[in-house]
Order: sequence, then structure tokens, then C-alpha cells
Amino acid sequence: MVPYYQIHPDSPLPHAFLHVGWASARYVVAVGTLCALTSSLLGAMFPMPRVIYSMAADGLLFRGLARIHARTRTPIMATLASGTLAGVMALLFELSDLVDLMSIGTLLAYSLVSFSVLVLRYQPDQNLSEIEKTEKETEMKPVVEESPLESVPEAGTSKILKSLCDPVNTIPTLKSGQIIYGCASLLVLLLTTLSLILAQWPSHVFSGDPMYTTAAVLLLALTTWLTVIIWRQPQSPTPLHFKMTSGTWAQFGVWMVIGFVIYFGYGIRHSLEKSNQQPPASNSQTFDKNIPGAESP
Repeated sequence: MVPYYQIHPDSPLPHAFLHVGWASARYVVAVGTLCALTSSLLGAMFPMPRVIYSMAADGLLFRGLARIHARTRTPIMATLASGTLAGVMALLFELSDLVDLMSIGTLLAYSLVSFSVLVLRYQPDQNLSEIEKTEKETEMKPVVEESPLESVPEAGTSKILKSLCDPVNTIPTLKSGQIIYGCASLLVLLLTTLSLILAQWPSHVFSGDPMYTTAAVLLLALTTWLTVIIWRQPQSPTPLHFKMTSGTWAQFGVWMVIGFVIYFGYGIRHSLEKSNQQPPASNSQTFDKNIPGAESP
């Protein structure tokens, strides 16, 4: 209906109908868009009182928010609080600000879920307390028996490196869980720093600037090392019901390889975004000029 370089960024569908001469259809599209946005907002706000109620019942939020209405048996205070907060934010903030806030909130939520799944997958079960106690007793014995003081630092260092890269236990322990906590936290910090460097100074990194390139390579090496340490730690033997099958990973890998080949073989060298050039005139643009009612506004 409209060439991609003439699409209206704020209201694409209504302006597309206006562009081809269907002015009356844009009102129908606008009404349908409002209905879709309303249902989406209700779907997003419906679980919010339940989340607030659960957090308040646990003590993470004010316990008054966990009050249940006697007749409807619903979290009345959590519902009023979440609805009032949503109304105040819609009144005070621009729509673009709310959209950006929702996007960053969704990104943060998925990031926290990924981090939590990674950490919990390597934590020991609650019924392994006896094994943990035996392990601690075993670790304390060599320290008492060693007499030369000079061998203690060397033995401690080698023991730490062995526990990081080649753990003895095949099931998660308290020590391996603590290692995962530390490595995962450092991994988040390193990836965030690397992303900031690549986003803010990409030209310095890829042009061979000594400082930026060295920092990026060092951060990438540390990230790889931490990933290997996490991979080497024993995982929980509890079966996962939501785990992806090997066939799914194989299909995903094939499509990723195809995408990388196209991008690095052609797209990265011919992208107009890199050189800030305008798109060349296409046959569709020339053809649109000959269609009545398809002139550029």
C-alpha cells in the first residue's frame, strides 16, 4: 500500500489507507487499534494485583496490600493500588515514555529469569545436608595434617583452581552453588561492560584502537573463562519438563548458521545503515508515481 520509506512512524495503518485514497477506512482501523490496545492493557494489568498480593503475603511488600475482600474473595487493596498507580502513570507520562519503560521492564524480567534459572540449576537439593557436612569435614583434615607453612598457599591455590575447572563431585554442593553465584554475577557485570563498550565506541574497537580493543578482547576472554567454569560445575539431576529437545536445538543451529552466512557474507558489507545512505529508488517507487491517488504527501 505504501513504500517502506513513506510509512508514517506514529500511525502507519491509518495513514496507509489515507495514502491510497481510503480515508474512511482509517477510522475503522483506528477503532480496531484502540480495541486491541485496550485488551492488551487489561491482559497486562489483570495479573498485577495477584503479583502484588503474593509479594505482600510473603512480606516483600506492605502486608496491608494482601487484604482479601470478604464478599468477593479478591485482593481488594492490591487491585486498587495497581489500578491507581497505572492511572497516575498514564496521566503524568507520555505514551512513548511508557512504551520504553515497559520494554526495559520486559527485558529486565526476562534477564532476571534467565539469571535465576542458571543459578538454581546448579544449586544443591535441601536433603543433601549430610553430604555437605561430610565434605566440610574432609576439607578440614588436610589443613590440620600439613606441617610446612610454605605449602599451604600453594595447596590452597591449586585446590581452588581444581574446584573451579575440575570439580570432584558429580552432584551440586554448597561450594559449587557459591561458585555459580559468584561466576554468574561477574558474568553479568562483564557482559554489561562489554555491551556498553561495543555500543558506545564501536568504531574505536573495530579500527584497532589499542585501549578499546584490548579492553573488549580482555572482557570477551574473561566471559569465556567464566562460562567454561559454570559449564564444568555439577548440575542438579532433577529432570526438567520444559527443557528443549535436541531436534529443536539442531533446527535452531541450522537457521542461525544460515543467518550468519548471509549476514557476514553479504549484509554486513552492503548495509546502508552503516554508511547512513538513503535507499536507492526502486521499481515500486517509480511504479507508484503512475498510480492515481498514490502520490507522495
